[in-house]
Amino acid sequence: MANRPAPALALRDGDREKLESWLRSRSVRSGLVKRARMILLAADGVGNREIAHRVAASPTTVIQWRARYEELGLAGLEDQERSGRPRELDHAAIVTATLTPPPKKLGVTHWSTRLLAGQLKIGNTTVARAWRAYGIKPWKAESFRFSTDPELVGKVTDICGLYLGTHADIPAKAIVLSIDEKSQIQALDRSVPILPMQPGKVERRSHDYYRHGTTTLFAALEIATGKVTAALKPKHRHQEFLAFLKHIERTYRDAVDEHGQPLELHLVMDNYAAHKHKNVRDWLEVNPRFKVHFTPTHASWMNLVEVWFGLVERQAVRRGVFKSVPDLNAKLRAYIEGWNQRAHPFVWTKTAEDILQKANRPTTSNPRH
Repeated sequence: MANRPAPALALRDGDREKLESWLRSRSVRSGLVKRARMILLAADGVGNREIAHRVAASPTTVIQWRARYEELGLAGLEDQERSGRPRELDHAAIVTATLTPPPKKLGVTHWSTRLLAGQLKIGNTTVARAWRAYGIKPWKAESFRFSTDPELVGKVTDICGLYLGTHADIPAKAIVLSIDEKSQIQALDRSVPILPMQPGKVERRSHDYYRHGTTTLFAALEIATGKVTAALKPKHRHQEFLAFLKHIERTYRDAVDEHGQPLELHLVMDNYAAHKHKNVRDWLEVNPRFKVHFTPTHASWMNLVEVWFGLVERQAVRRGVFKSVPDLNAKLRAYIEGWNQRAHPFVWTKTAEDILQKANRPTTSNPRH
């Protein structure tokens, strides 16, 4: 007489949702996912032999994990500590050695697994395991920069208020423009024609190229619409920047309110010297319609036009082929025209409090701390 199949496994409250989330997760260990599948199949009334067949395990293993779940719940599906030979090498000691600079005689700036293993007379895989356990990555380095601007809080609050529309001192219909220049855009021409993308092959280009000169792209991104007013200049001095401001004035000359008064133009700019030149300041003084808001020092990332410059670089410049500077300018103008036809605003989501809390500005004002 054949054995009767085991009855359906009763799950505790909330366990089914948890087990199903394990199946969908990419970070849960494969063994835990396999056990979760066993328990879910058992809860659906599938027999132990059929479960073993579906998950590629033995019936004995299925019975074991069913019993563990019935006794301990989800905690019973975790691995238990296993007996074995105790570790002979202390991972903490390996990490301590890693955090100590290499001897000068080695002539290196940081440890590799093999260098440190040779120094400690152990295997390099042992060093790698210790690094993984402690999250140590000597081969990686990142940069940081604290803003030393004494008006950091005020400037961050000011610019976030412009982007989020919460600035109390700005009229509701005022136009906010994010302004900057992308300088030294190179007109690069490949030494041989580019091989186009084909099925199974990516686009390929020669490593060497010809330089035909550079251009500078001045751009003003309208925050509300995403449209861009731009100009291309051979240099990026204060003279070119002043000419661009006059270009903006002509572009928005007819932007008026219901009473026929010109709308205020609020310009977000970084602290580049050309933006603060005396001639520029004098011009702004006789054009009170323009209100300037400077980003904090070392915080030009708060200028939203930088996002658009990133798109220009990736979509129009990086893979482009330009026979001359006029050719480069023509293709940049074509990109700008196409962008303005499909323009969309970039949505700023961070409040000033979010940024200042994350920045955690130190009390020092010395950038060489």
